[in-house]
Amino acid sequence: MPTLELQSSSATRSPLQRQLGVWLFAAFSVVGGIAASHAQMNQNEDLSIELIDPKVLRVCADPRNMPFSNEKGEGFENKVAELFAEKLQKKLDYAFYPGATGFVRNTLNAHRCDVIMGFPQGDDLAQGTNPYYRTTYALIVKHGSGLDDVTTLEDEHLKHKHIGIVAGTPPATYLTIDGLMADAKSYPLMIDTRVDSSAEAMINDLNSGVIDAGVLWGPMAGYYAKKAGSALHVTPLLKETGGPRLVYRVGMGVRASDQNWKRQLNQLIRENQPAINKIMLDFGVPLLDENNQPITAETASKSP
Repeated sequence: MPTLELQSSSATRSPLQRQLGVWLFAAFSVVGGIAASHAQMNQNEDLSIELIDPKVLRVCADPRNMPFSNEKGEGFENKVAELFAEKLQKKLDYAFYPGATGFVRNTLNAHRCDVIMGFPQGDDLAQGTNPYYRTTYALIVKHGSGLDDVTTLEDEHLKHKHIGIVAGTPPATYLTIDGLMADAKSYPLMIDTRVDSSAEAMINDLNSGVIDAGVLWGPMAGYYAKKAGSALHVTPLLKETGGPRLVYRVGMGVRASDQNWKRQLNQLIRENQPAINKIMLDFGVPLLDENNQPITAETASKSP
């Protein structure tokens, strides 16, 4: 509108007024060009502002926490990170730190890396993406032990059995409610994964007969059962009521300020869900859909 007014009234204006109009028109053009340039710059550099290095996918990870991650890149979180790095056409790099107290503070929040590959929904230590898998705690027993058909922790077949449980985890509450804690063997929750593994210790005790059954986070139970071939049997605990929930959605964790990065990760999850599911099924992870039905190789395109 300003240029139209200048053009329509130029015949009646003095030379000074006409020159002033030219200056104003030029000023509008310059300001508009600068604004457009800044808009384009911001659009292109949003991730440059949020990420440590926009050319590198920098992942926060535990150096020794199979089946999730390790320094050799053998965990399923490593494999999902490799998939994303390929899709983003970026180099992949890690900031390793034991998955214990201070992990988020010393990795993501210290700007040593830009994403935690496994982050439970509802945890407020970081901002979560959309979930890319849904799983549950599980009961793991020896095949032929007489416990293969047990589906709940209140089952009478578990009475007076020695059950392994990681202290402080949600299923410990059910063991207490069901009167199983007196005969249970407890394993520490907070450990230095560089030198210890509660899950591995529990599986070793199960194989040697020290315990009759174990209750583990689903990805761990599925992974160790798959490694054992047909020796171990895993039952997802989906029928428990009256205590804390045992089924959780897991996404990725980013800094609270990294909104564009979060959106890009959400898009990657959405576009690559079948490939993600296949990676996790290869590790024996008991994946669940929203109806608590197992996701299998045949239904791998489902989202959590």
